[in-house]
Amino acid sequence: MREPGPGTFAAFRSRDFRLLWGGQTISFVGDAAFLVALGWRVTDLTGEASSLGFVLAAESLAMLATLLWGGVLADRYSRKRLMIGSDVARAGVMTVFLVTDATGHLTLTRVVVLAVLFGAADGFFQPAFGGIVPLVVETPMLASANSWIGIARQGSALVGPVVAAALYGTAGPVVVWGLDAGSFLVSAAALQLAHPRRIQPPEQTGLRRELVAGFRYVISVPWIWTGIAAATVILMIAMSPYTVLLPGVVQSHYRRGVGAYGLLFSAMAAGMVGGSLVWARWNPRRWRVAVCFTAFGINDLGIIVVAVSPWYPAAVAAAAWRGFWIGIGVAAWLTLITELVPEHLLSRVLSFDYFGSFGLTPLGFVLAGAAATVIAPTTILAVGGAAGAILWLVPLLWRPVREAA
Repeated sequence: MREPGPGTFAAFRSRDFRLLWGGQTISFVGDAAFLVALGWRVTDLTGEASSLGFVLAAESLAMLATLLWGGVLADRYSRKRLMIGSDVARAGVMTVFLVTDATGHLTLTRVVVLAVLFGAADGFFQPAFGGIVPLVVETPMLASANSWIGIARQGSALVGPVVAAALYGTAGPVVVWGLDAGSFLVSAAALQLAHPRRIQPPEQTGLRRELVAGFRYVISVPWIWTGIAAATVILMIAMSPYTVLLPGVVQSHYRRGVGAYGLLFSAMAAGMVGGSLVWARWNPRRWRVAVCFTAFGINDLGIIVVAVSPWYPAAVAAAAWRGFWIGIGVAAWLTLITELVPEHLLSRVLSFDYFGSFGLTPLGFVLAGAAATVIAPTTILAVGGAAGAILWLVPLLWRPVREAA
């Protein structure tokens, strides 16, 4: 029997991938709508824009707290069942959120508590999600599969805010909470219908030992640990300041309002869709690590343009440029991980990837805000972007990384 070949739409030949992708696309849109509506609701609730930062930080820390253990469990047990359990749990949290708000009992403290519960459930989902992809498509289809998952994720960043604005403005926030809760149930139902390939789970030696085994594998592969280490630093010094300081840059540097701010994110999301499509079609068989790291480095050059350009249209183009190269880099990284990491270790490796890459971003948020009190935000962004572009290329000076995969 002829092995399925690569191609832009190759992954959709798999019924199970169509179910996975369809369910997650709906869930991504629900999440994107929820995030936008949450920002408006929390600001209305407290009168302080900074309150959303506390909520998001609580959710992120709760996710990080369960992420590594979620990786161990996803390698030990059924990834499908773990994802369904997480979907049902998050639907429950959203239902409580809906009822609490609808009955007039929503407070910032209760929002934070629910965010913690949501983040803890999310930490069990993410490693299982990454680990299930190779179980629903053949290896030649992985580039297509990871690219289309990226397209769904970034496409939701375009659709979700529109949905949130329409529902929030006409029917109120509780409808958005209901939409997100329903999206998790749709995801769970789609997963229930899917039949991913089964793998032989590793011998159970205890959660800590299995976690250590995953860590040892990560540090034994140069391109994996250098990629995670680079991301740890670069996301803290480049991405975190960009996220925190961009609103102020749009207001003070470009003299524009919230619409211009949103357009920058839309341009980046559109660019990521384009980059993901290019990777699905291209997917080279050599120098993929070099392509991945270089793409991430090129993206950070766009931050410099956003920071120093006197023309807003150039900033929009730079945001789209960033997105294009991020789309290629993320799709390349996930393809490499899902192709080359042994199946019985995959979810643990992905959990270390997420944990390591994003572990210092909360610190980056705090440092960027503090630095902006004494240094011009445009300077912080430009320096962070330049440093990120350089640091992504440093691992490629090492031959085992440069010539890997």
